[in-house]
Amino acid sequence: MKKLLQIALGIVAAVGGFVDIGELVFNTQAGADFRFRLLWAVVVGVIGIVVFAEMTGRVAAIAGRPVFDVVRMRMGFTVGLITLIASLLINLITLAAEVGGVAIVLQLLFDVKLGTMILIAALGLLLIVHFTPFEGIERIFGYLGCALLVYVVAAIHLGPSWHEVGQGLIPNWHPSALYAYFVVGVIGAALVPYEVYFYSSGGIEEGWTEKDLGINRANAVLGFGLGGILSIALIMVSAQVFAPVQVDPGYLGTTALGAQHSFGETGLLLALLGMLFAVGGAAVEVAMSGAYTLAQFAGWEWGKYRGARGAPRFTLTWMIFFALAFVIVETGVDPVILTEYAVIFSVVALPLTYLPVLLIARDPTYMGDRANGIVGNVLGWLYFVIILVVALAAVPLMLITQAGSG
Repeated sequence: MKKLLQIALGIVAAVGGFVDIGELVFNTQAGADFRFRLLWAVVVGVIGIVVFAEMTGRVAAIAGRPVFDVVRMRMGFTVGLITLIASLLINLITLAAEVGGVAIVLQLLFDVKLGTMILIAALGLLLIVHFTPFEGIERIFGYLGCALLVYVVAAIHLGPSWHEVGQGLIPNWHPSALYAYFVVGVIGAALVPYEVYFYSSGGIEEGWTEKDLGINRANAVLGFGLGGILSIALIMVSAQVFAPVQVDPGYLGTTALGAQHSFGETGLLLALLGMLFAVGGAAVEVAMSGAYTLAQFAGWEWGKYRGARGAPRFTLTWMIFFALAFVIVETGVDPVILTEYAVIFSVVALPLTYLPVLLIARDPTYMGDRANGIVGNVLGWLYFVIILVVALAAVPLMLITQAGSG
């Protein structure tokens, strides 16, 4: 039973991290603009995050090292510092977008002034993290975020053309920069670095050892696999509801209407509930991820299990992250625009995150007989090439398409 409960780490990493505001924005817009043609990009992204999450969890269990410790160790102080600064800035932008997303959902649920809801969102998330143990955080956001499964039911209920769905799962191309931008965005949203920072640090928080490698593998495959199913469902619902009437679902309230189209008010409430806890879970992951990376780089005591007294600088860091995110969102910036920039800039930072993980995971010096096998190495290097390509293409495509608007 204990081992089954530990799979909650994978669930929250998937629902409250994989399906965050980035997934909600990019996947629904991709479905509205290109119907089922970008389903294959979700599959590529999901396989990639499963491959690297399994590696990071295995490294955490065998070598006892979280991702950012690995980054500094393999890349050196200078490159590690550059990666740290980039990671902290991206995390802050992402957290501001997630907090803004939570506030928007709360406003839709309770019809209260957005400025008030931004304060409630930031303060509520901060208090939940402060008073709830790590395992409780996993279960609150992971399980309640599963209300998003309403999109899976809706995707089937709408009666899609399964022939078109099947064709969309096969890699294809469309001669437009906008299509390429969404390919990068959909793949990048699945591989954002904070997911593996949180995942590997969470494994150490839970005291993973070699005997927990099965749990790690189950977390990676089942957790992120569930996230992939939800992402595919978002595209399918958007393709069937918004594409025919040429509606841009660039607002979370519009995205929720996809579930309402099938199941009325019940569908709408389930969609909003799922969004609230999925985006809220992602906000928690991002804030803690920022604190993990800084503490691990600086050599501070870290870990939710240590409490504020045992890890005061770590605790202060994630609190400051929430405070800064609140200030950013209170300026009135659109969370959806923040999301677009956060995902694209995260894509640029992907190589510096995943190369050290691959190098450690394949090194018998650190991993012994648990180092990557032939399949792990082939998949790892294949995905590193994919990561390099999308990293190089991300910013030019964002500029050419004006962040997906043209």
